[in-house]
Amino acid sequence: MTALPPSEHYVEAVDEAPLWRRRELDDSELDITPMIDITFLLLIFFLVAARLDQEAPVDLPPARHGTAVAVKNSVIITLGFGDRGVATVYTGDGKSEARQLGTSDLDAQSDAITAYVSQELTGSEKTNVLIKAEKGVRHRDVARVTEAVGKVDRNLYVAVLEVQ
Repeated sequence: MTALPPSEHYVEAVDEAPLWRRRELDDSELDITPMIDITFLLLIFFLVAARLDQEAPVDLPPARHGTAVAVKNSVIITLGFGDRGVATVYTGDGKSEARQLGTSDLDAQSDAITAYVSQELTGSEKTNVLIKAEKGVRHRDVARVTEAVGKVDRNLYVAVLEVQ
């Protein structure tokens, strides 16, 4: 065993008061810093982990309130499922091959819709335009037809057809 150095090298510990006193918390105070940290970590996790699906269909609830639109006072345009993801536009009520706007060019189709609505509204008691769309028709097609009808300044109503 080695011998201890002489006691003159030892410094005696002096019990001195600390430079700053530690603040004592009351029972009514609560340190919420850790909870805020956890909240931010959870927020970041959910923002990173969330998957935004832009192509997901949105099932709208049935309308509970609304005004009835008289069919006899309305110009009707019907939208049905079409090929290549573009809705088929029919003039009048219902889907009939004879009333189908068969243009594949969307600008020409919009012009045909505007001309049809203008023709039907002039010289008749019709004051409204009613767009009937099948349940699965995309909103962009309804918006395109709405824009074409909007060139003629009339009341516009949109309805959803329930397909059995």
